[in-house]
Amino acid sequence: MKTIVLLITGMLLSVCVSAQHRAVYGNVRLSDDLKLSNIVVKAKKAGTVTMTDSLGNFVIVCNKKDVLQFEAKTFEKVSKRVRPSTDTVLVQMRFVSGPESVQLAVGYGYISQDKATHAQSMLDNQKNDFCSYTNIFDLIDGRCAGVMVNNISAVPGGEQEVIIRGRNSIMLSNCALYVVDGIVVSQIADIPPCQVRSINILKDASASIYGSRGANGVILIETFK
Repeated sequence: MKTIVLLITGMLLSVCVSAQHRAVYGNVRLSDDLKLSNIVVKAKKAGTVTMTDSLGNFVIVCNKKDVLQFEAKTFEKVSKRVRPSTDTVLVQMRFVSGPESVQLAVGYGYISQDKATHAQSMLDNQKNDFCSYTNIFDLIDGRCAGVMVNNISAVPGGEQEVIIRGRNSIMLSNCALYVVDGIVVSQIADIPPCQVRSINILKDASASIYGSRGANGVILIETFK
């Protein structure tokens, strides 16, 4: 009887431990069209480790509440908090400043040689100063190609929206989905341009990671936290 009780207890414990873990999928990139391979992904609490594939994709088993750490030489370290509702994670890496950063990234296999020129332009963009813009919408309008900022309020300085594609519906909203530091938000008007680290535009297949919410495209904003 004691043996049976121990076996049942062990089985229940195993189920409980398994219930605390889940798989999280994600993608690591420099930009929408420049994915990063061989980036090390660690789940801090679960202790699991994996690497991104040639398309920047990864899947990792972690705790329901965990912290994913992304590390690679020549790039700044990135941490992303995983919540019970988190299924996918999109990560944008940044170069550590240095004249040889791009070639080192090629040498380590993070990017291919044919992407080196594009990667160099990304490194140069890191030096851009966004503080010259009066608000976040002026910044997006001035720096992001293929977008349109519309005033949806007749009041000067009123509510605005960002549209990546042309209007598709008269009745439904065509506003892009806003994602700030990995979190979906309803508005971005209160973000000072000086606090913006980077802005990326996702559309079509790249925005599908957000499901139907990304149907009008996605504005990814990373701030200096």
